[in-house]
Amino acid sequence: MTSQLDTVRQRFHRFAEQEAAGNSPLYERFALGVAEDAEVADLLTATSANFAVPTLFFAAAQRALFAEPWHPLTRYYPSVGGHDGVDEAAWPEFRDFVLGRADKMRELISSRTTQTNEVRRAAVLYPVLSLIAAQVGKAPLGLLEVGASAGLLLGMDRYGYRHRLPDGTDVNTGRKKARLVLDTAVRREQGRTRAKAPAIDAKVGLDLTPVDVADEEQLSWLEACVWPDQPRRLSFLRLAAEEVKADPPVLVAGDAVDDLHAAAARVPADLPLVVFNSNLLAYVDESRRADYVEAVRALSESRTLWWVAQEPFGACLNLVLPEREDLVLDGPAHNVVSIGRWEKGRSELRPVARSGMHGQWVEWL
Repeated sequence: MTSQLDTVRQRFHRFAEQEAAGNSPLYERFALGVAEDAEVADLLTATSANFAVPTLFFAAAQRALFAEPWHPLTRYYPSVGGHDGVDEAAWPEFRDFVLGRADKMRELISSRTTQTNEVRRAAVLYPVLSLIAAQVGKAPLGLLEVGASAGLLLGMDRYGYRHRLPDGTDVNTGRKKARLVLDTAVRREQGRTRAKAPAIDAKVGLDLTPVDVADEEQLSWLEACVWPDQPRRLSFLRLAAEEVKADPPVLVAGDAVDDLHAAAARVPADLPLVVFNSNLLAYVDESRRADYVEAVRALSESRTLWWVAQEPFGACLNLVLPEREDLVLDGPAHNVVSIGRWEKGRSELRPVARSGMHGQWVEWL
């Protein structure tokens, strides 16, 4: 039987090869180091198996580093002003830092969860909402995000979007004169980026531990979840937080399954309801993923809804479209985006796009 420590070390290997490679040289090097170092990897066993993922470990390390901006390790972290590239000293420095603060690391790991509230995913979700808006006509939408964290994706109508098409031209959509403009590379266009902007009239977020961006400590944890050598992502997060402060959604503390119906009741019944989740289900126990899909279906017994999932295929769509294994591609991890209209417990679900884990690219199907 595989131990939790063995599972953790395997996860660091996969993270290095499938997520960090080509995206974060720093985290790729550190993840490979942790995978080969049982003493360091054991720190992540301070939480349950579901939450014991590399992103939580690295967020805890960065949060600890925020408290010591004078530490030599900061020279590798652009998030705190560092500018050195990865060299031979980087891993030993990181190893000494986390082991020297083992108690602090275990405290953060055991009491927090990964909350990568990656706002750039809105660049993919916004056109998807446009497709739904075209179906419902003039009525504004009511949104319920499950796994909302701080609700940054719920603010998608306050952002601008720049879609770089395969021929090198740009399509600009979203709010005019927006403070935050999110860009994404379109690998296959299919006319999806030119849809009419959706009107949104209600925004509700459900999360086990919602984040209040007006609270500096809570915002600091969100910042710690951003990869340190991707400063644009940190800039996006801070600008999005300001927009959410200006137009805050209703954030509800609760479970994705048990409290879904109560959260949906916060969206006025006269609005078309869109339930969406983005990179949530990978952090949910496999048996509970099926329970979540059932909860969405059960909700549709009393209220027609649209369900949008932006998840890796194996975390969600394999449950409802098991025959579509053609959506699984070799290579770097990515999401599959799907739309389902649910009415009286029945659904018409279809995949509409593949996208990068952080919304950095989209390929419309």
